[in-house]
This record gives sequence, C-alpha cells and structure tokens, in this order.
Amino acid sequence: MRQDRRRGVGRFAALLLSPTVLVLALVIGYPIVSALRLSFQVTHRGINPTTGMVENTTHVGLANYAGIFSGDSASQFWNAFWNTTTFTVAGVAIETVIGVAMALIMHKAFRGRGIVRASVLVPWAIPTAISGLLWKWIFQSDGIANTVLHTHVLWTTEGFHAWGAVLIADVWKTAPFIGLLALAGLQVIPGEVYEAAKVDGSGPWRTFFRITLPLARPALVVAVLFRMLDALRMFDLPFVLIGAHKHSVETLSTFAWYEASNLRYGTAAAYSTVLFLYIAVVAFVFVKVLGADLIGRGVEGKKK
Repeated sequence: MRQDRRRGVGRFAALLLSPTVLVLALVIGYPIVSALRLSFQVTHRGINPTTGMVENTTHVGLANYAGIFSGDSASQFWNAFWNTTTFTVAGVAIETVIGVAMALIMHKAFRGRGIVRASVLVPWAIPTAISGLLWKWIFQSDGIANTVLHTHVLWTTEGFHAWGAVLIADVWKTAPFIGLLALAGLQVIPGEVYEAAKVDGSGPWRTFFRITLPLARPALVVAVLFRMLDALRMFDLPFVLIGAHKHSVETLSTFAWYEASNLRYGTAAAYSTVLFLYIAVVAFVFVKVLGADLIGRGVEGKKK
C-alpha cells in the first residue's frame, strides 16, 4: 500500500512538473541543441564553374572549433577570452568587497535606513544599456571624469583606460546586487551570537572574520556565483560604452555577436558553445570548491 501510494504521488508530481519541464526544454534545451548542431556546420563560399555564380557549400566538421584555437582568429579569441576572464575576476572581487561593506552599513540600525536601502537599488535597477550611455557621457573627453580628475584621457577609445572604464561602470551597477544578498545573509544571524562575542571580549575585526563572515557565507557564496556567471557573459556594457569589436574590451559574447553579424553563423555558434562550456566548468568548480548549497539540501541533506 505504501509503495503504491508513493508511486501515485510520484506520478502526480511528474504530471504537475511536466508543463514546466516542457517550457524549459523549448526555451533552453532546443536553443542549446540547435547552436551545438550549427557549430559543426562549416560553410565555404566559392564560384560555381558551371554557372559562374557565387555559391555557399556546407558540410559537417570540426573546422569551426579548430579555427578558434589556431589560424587567423586564434589571437582574437584568446584576447576576448582574456578580457572576459579579467573582467570577471577583477569585477567580482571589487564588487564583493564593496557589496559586503554596503551590507554591513545597511544592517546597522539608524534613522533613514529604509531610504538608504532603497537608494542602493537604483544603480542595479537601471537597464545596462542605459547605464552604459550614462557612463559614456561621464567618460567623454570633456566629461565629468576628466573634469574631476583634471586629466584629458580618452576613456572610450582603445587602451587600458577603456578596460578600466568598463570595470568602473560594471562595479557601480552590480555591487548593490551582492550587497543586498549579503544583507539577507546578515539578517539571519542571531543577535545573541554578537552579544556572546562581546562578553568574551571579541573586537570588531575578530567578530567580523570569526562570526559574521562564516555565518553569512552561504548567501555570499550564492551571490558571488550568480554575479560571476553574469560577468562571464558580459556583452551590453562594453558594447554600448566603448563600442563593437574593440580589442581592449572585446569579450567572448561580443566576439560571437561580431561573427554572427558577418553571417558566419557556424563560427559564432562555436564561440557560443565554448563560452557555454567555460561558464559550466567555472560554475562546477566554484560549487565544488566553496560548497554553494544551490538546491537547499541543508544540514540533513549533507549528512545523507
């Protein structure tokens, strides 16, 4: 009886989940499979000797993937890969430090705390394209940045300053995201823990590193993971702020877009597949190393 009941409950649960699974298969599964299939299609353009017309011939092979790591486009790929990685590492590191500092400030009880929390949401709520246009105006040759710094740097051209401009804009926009998730982690820490630490004579820094940071670690790890996955597929901010196909800020996403805009769909699909695998590997390693509990197993699940 009990086994029949479990089977009935399982079938009913599967029936309830089937619409969601079907939607996910259509929205996520089909594009992934389609892009993977397209990435193996190699297209060659040539002249038909019979008609004298330009024709495209397509065959299946690994030439698109081979061209990523060798040939004329290899240097462009590694440049985009390096830019994507450095944007992610530097941006997420700075955003984590600023976000935790913002969370600690917002966690304190003071007058106007609600207004501060609401104002922190403003940069994160602004669409990225609008944010890029805003910072493009700030980084103009006669803009606010040069006026404040008393310099004449051409921020939106090629060079390290363009990379720095994108990094600054990205940190300004997404640090509040980590700050809000870190704040959620701080709010679940019992106040009695801090009172006991104060009685034991623990100082502010010792309390932060021994109590606050370890107890807020689950929420902080999830925040950093989500932000890292978002940074790895960065496209709109460097595209709007600096421009398309700029060597200093070209990412894997912008490089794939550039290939697709030039009707090289097989190559673009190959770049997108490599980016997908890169993100999947980073997420897997991050979860394994830091132990992010993304499925809510809790203590009981870990014991099992």
